[in-house]
Amino acid sequence: MKIYESGENYLETILMLEKRRGVVRSIDVATELGFSKPSVSVAMKHFRENGYIVMDAEGYITLTSAGREIAERIYERHQLLTKYLIALGVDAQVAQEDACKLEHDLSAESFERLRAHYEEHLAPLVNAVES
Repeated sequence: MKIYESGENYLETILMLEKRRGVVRSIDVATELGFSKPSVSVAMKHFRENGYIVMDAEGYITLTSAGREIAERIYERHQLLTKYLIALGVDAQVAQEDACKLEHDLSAESFERLRAHYEEHLAPLVNAVES
């Protein structure tokens, strides 16, 4: 099944909330994304039916391996693209926003080339500044 940008954003948000809080409920996702609870409930039903999440009796959301794979891929892209843009001198807030747009549409080949370039040329500079 093809998952679209909005679905990737939901799954990435679940992952980020899980990392930050340990547990995730629909209301947490709604609050984080600024969406209505009914909209998030419809999305969570869709993700359950398609095997991307499971939800326990108390309403806690857990990513399945399929959901986690998508979420981690998007999260990794977001993190690297944000760092890349900041290293190029882009304002941190603008870099975050632009990374969110780029993370969904960039081909795997282009992303791998950007990652390799960042790790070879920019990461050493960033690490030196942070030290």
